[in-house]
Amino acid sequence: MAFSELLEHVGSLGRFQVLQMVALVIPILWLTTHNMLENFSAGVPDHRCWTPLLDNGTAPDGHLGRTLDPEALLAVSIPLDPNQQPHQCLRFRQPQWQLLDPNVTTGNGSEAATEPCLDGWVYDHSIFASTIVTQWDLVCDFQNLKPMAQSIYLAGILVGAAACGHTSDRFGRRLVLTWSYLQMAVAGTAVAFAPSFPLYCLFRFLSALSVSGIMMNTGTLLMEWTSTKARPLLMTLNSLGFSVGQMLTGAVAYGVRDWSLLQMAISVPFFVCFAYSWWLPESARWLLSTGHPERSLRELRRVAATNGRRPAGDALTMEVLLSATRGELSGSQAPVKLDILVRLPALRLRTYVSMLCWFAFGFTFYGLALDLQALGGDIFLLQVLIGAVDLLAKASSLLFLNRLGRRPSQAASLVLPGLCILANMLVPHEMGAVRSVLAVLGLGSLGAAFTCNSIYGGELFPTVLRMTAVSLGQMASRAGAILGPPVRLLGVHSPSLPLLVYGAVPVLSGLTALLLPETRGLPLPDTVQDLQKQ
Repeated sequence: MAFSELLEHVGSLGRFQVLQMVALVIPILWLTTHNMLENFSAGVPDHRCWTPLLDNGTAPDGHLGRTLDPEALLAVSIPLDPNQQPHQCLRFRQPQWQLLDPNVTTGNGSEAATEPCLDGWVYDHSIFASTIVTQWDLVCDFQNLKPMAQSIYLAGILVGAAACGHTSDRFGRRLVLTWSYLQMAVAGTAVAFAPSFPLYCLFRFLSALSVSGIMMNTGTLLMEWTSTKARPLLMTLNSLGFSVGQMLTGAVAYGVRDWSLLQMAISVPFFVCFAYSWWLPESARWLLSTGHPERSLRELRRVAATNGRRPAGDALTMEVLLSATRGELSGSQAPVKLDILVRLPALRLRTYVSMLCWFAFGFTFYGLALDLQALGGDIFLLQVLIGAVDLLAKASSLLFLNRLGRRPSQAASLVLPGLCILANMLVPHEMGAVRSVLAVLGLGSLGAAFTCNSIYGGELFPTVLRMTAVSLGQMASRAGAILGPPVRLLGVHSPSLPLLVYGAVPVLSGLTALLLPETRGLPLPDTVQDLQKQ
């Protein structure tokens, strides 16, 4: 196409693309920490009721002829739960001194009068100095408030995706991206100073509104400033930023154990991103498609100068631009209505299947990997390992996209994790090593699915509708993320039922991807007419 030739003329993979890649991926690293933050900022430490004997210095000097140690005071103050561990939500109304008698079994205290934690809780701070759970006592009768905060954040991303696509297609990629950096910096920092839990949820929601703006415009700018051959490489590097961001999350959270300081540590960098984002040029392809050839020419000349091709940029005149891109301009004069995504048969199929693939990714990933504490072990190390596996899977996906093509890679990246999850239904719990291998394969394949969705989804739609289509995909992904975690509640009926749902959704979605057209090696369509010619 004409614009692709112009991009090759000024440099489609040069110094500018390298600098743009670095400038855009650095914020992605910190964005990922916000998405995974509540694995640590909302960590639930071991806790028990506050009791006068243990926590008010009112314990007697001795009982039954011996000095009372903390373990003994705990036994007479806190009842045991069904697992024979100190109960986290109940205490004895009165100290049960008879439990210190070696001839009395623990069962003799089971009928003693108990009460909830009327005076608050005592938390174990050996792992976390503080979390929002310890800050606002989100335990026992209030434990449902923690997942509610997480759902509010995910809902914010969903709302942001709904607004971002059309806004970016109308006002530009770079302008919306710059605003999103500022909003994330301000709202994210405000979260650290939230005086109450409702305000915490509000500021987290406001910061989540900017997540989709950063993700979608980053990928679109990279795609629209890069040649067809180099596009998979840059988009894969962009997706690797999320993998490195997961490892960064574990590292930063390990060093900063206070939730408010951790929140500030991952939010302040966005002020720097906002400051340098003004250097980023607007998408010349978008400017051309929306009837701004003068600005498009300026941006093309600027890129040519950055790539060391100033003479080529100076030789590019308005007459040359208009002559070379007459097809794009004539095809974009009429306003494009959003309903064309479902009204035009070719676009309708692409829209529905792309949304389904994004939904399957969000549904399965967030349903299985959002609560690291449920997996046990060192959650800091686990977060880093998940990011490392994700990185390897995404790096390998570049090979499959170029060798096998977009369509089979997209299908395989969803079908494989689905089959791994379904296979786990057949593996006994005693075979922990086999189950772990299947889980790693599943998570790794989901990382590849994210890369395939990002590259393939952008190539399926024309420039004038690309951000709108991508935003619909992001909305579907976030809807899946919201619906995924509650599926775990089906485990009360059958332990295998959640795995059946988590496995079936990506398998069926991956198979529908085979209905899409192949886009490997094809230039990006700028208008609906370009897409129809393909």
